[in-house]
Amino acid sequence: MNRPFAAAILIAIAAFSAPARANAAPLPEKPEIAADAPASRSYNKEIECLTAAIYFEARGEPVRGQNMVAQVVLNRVESRFYPDSVCDVVYQNAHRRNACQFSFACDDLPDEFSEPAAHAMARKIAVFAFNCDEDCKASRGEIAQSTHYHADYVAPFWSKKLQKTGKVGSHIFYYTASM
Repeated sequence: MNRPFAAAILIAIAAFSAPARANAAPLPEKPEIAADAPASRSYNKEIECLTAAIYFEARGEPVRGQNMVAQVVLNRVESRFYPDSVCDVVYQNAHRRNACQFSFACDDLPDEFSEPAAHAMARKIAVFAFNCDEDCKASRGEIAQSTHYHADYVAPFWSKKLQKTGKVGSHIFYYTASM
């Protein structure tokens, strides 16, 4: 990783960690694609799917909350218990109404990006998160290992079985050691 890009990541991480400045967090404009990224993945398609998840699941959340939703998707990609691509994780069980992993994927509503600024921010966050290495992830603390989340106004049955890792905005995040 080159030094200017690494510095930009550190600045963005510091901003994500500062609650008062979370919505003004600078993000790198054009991060490098990791040289060791799997060749079987289409980078642009993966970014599109991650952008959709961030936009539809968390566009009203602080930047840090949107970033943590992205991290949940990426943590699932790395888990042996979920599909091994961003798109497959995001759209897992999308054919089953209200039984998918991310509610927007199976709510029968059109997936339209009606808020251009929110869509642009979701894309920046997707690119940043997709290129976040282990040092970047470690700097976020325990919450960065999250594999699940839900809005604070619901209480899904599975939440009692998992370890709570934190709360950002209106989302509560969890981790399971078996993943």
